[in-house]
This record gives sequence, C-alpha cells and structure tokens, in this order.
Amino acid sequence: MSDDAVPELRASDADRERVAEVLRDALAEGRLDMGEFEERLEAAYKARTYAELAPITRDLPASGAVAPPPVSFAKEPVDGGGWANRIVGGGESPQIALAVMSGFERKGRWKVHKRFNCLAFWGGGELDLREADFAAREVEINCVAIMGGVQVIVPPGVEVVVRGIGIMGGFEHPKGDERPDPGAPRVVIGGFAFWGGVGVARKITRAEQQRLKEQRRQEKLERKERRRLKGW
Repeated sequence: MSDDAVPELRASDADRERVAEVLRDALAEGRLDMGEFEERLEAAYKARTYAELAPITRDLPASGAVAPPPVSFAKEPVDGGGWANRIVGGGESPQIALAVMSGFERKGRWKVHKRFNCLAFWGGGELDLREADFAAREVEINCVAIMGGVQVIVPPGVEVVVRGIGIMGGFEHPKGDERPDPGAPRVVIGGFAFWGGVGVARKITRAEQQRLKEQRRQEKLERKERRRLKGW
C-alpha cells in the first residue's frame, strides 16, 4: 500500500473525539463561531476516514492530533485490549493540583500516579479518569475541598472506594456501583471537605455517548422509514 492510501484508513471513535476536542478548544478561544463549530463538529462525527477528518482542523492549532497512524504490514500479536493496556506503571511521585479562587482540570489521555493530591479553596476542579492511564492497580486520590468542590469522573467497571470526611460538606459515592471489570484499577478517594464537597460520578466516555446518540438517531430514522413504507 502506498503512502497516498494511508489517509483512506478508517478513523476510530477516539480519532473523531480528538477532533471534537480541538474544535471545542477553538470555540472557547474564539477561533470559531458557533455556526462554524456546529458545522465542523457534525462533519467530524460523520467522518469515516482520516482523509475526511484532516480538513476539519487543518486551519486550527493542534491539527496534528488527527494525523493518520503509520501503517505496518508486519504480523503483530493481537492486542488484548481491556484494562491491561492502561496499567502502565511508574508514577511514583505524587501529583498535585491546586484551585485557590480558581480551577483545575485533568481530562482526556493522561496518567494518574499512585497518589494524587488536590486542594480546592473557593474554587473547583475536575478529574476525568475515563480515558486516563493508571500508574498502578490501585491509585489514591486525596481531596481537600474548603468552600469549594472537586468532581471525579470514573468509567464503568472501575472499583471506587470513598473514605473522605465531610463537615458541613460531604463526599458523594458514585451511583450504579457494580462488580468491577477483571483487571480494572481500584480508585480510593479520601480527604476532607469543609463547606464544600467531592462528587464522584460514573459515566461512559464522550465517544461512547456520541456512538449511542448516533445509534438512537439511526434507529429513529429506521422507525420513521418503516412507518412511511407501511403508509402510517
């Protein structure tokens, strides 16, 4: 296969979501108006190949996020997928995030060290673990929320243990607790909340949300077409 054929490779949900993130950043920075953003976002989620994705962010910073991957025809072991590929080791030093009359955010593909310490004082923070890699099978997130709040988002299948203490505040346990996936990490959330709170929510990824939205839209169109054919 020639290099010219690489852009015709099929794009994944993760590729489309990376493009969507670039567009959201461009909207927030004023590079796109709402009309342009909506038009390009729709085109991104409809794209099936890299050739269709690339023009959407060509005139925006970080357009390299949609570069097609290198192609190799060497036979490689089948990727087992699952959580094994997201327990990456390392991360011995603690991570720190501060929001003092401000905010912090960790989302997308990032690495959660064995210990994460965060402080929200008259501010707020969000830790989105749905696409994160984990330094160990068990990670500890220590949150101090004083007249502020921290939101922790975990994907389905991850075991969550909440041990924090709240005074005129509280630590929220995730809804929909279920048996953890085999090999999934364990997230221990502790700390202290005073006139503040630490929320824990279990959500699917944005790419999966979009896939389900598209699936429901397609099913709606199919039902409408069946009714039309029946003359309803």
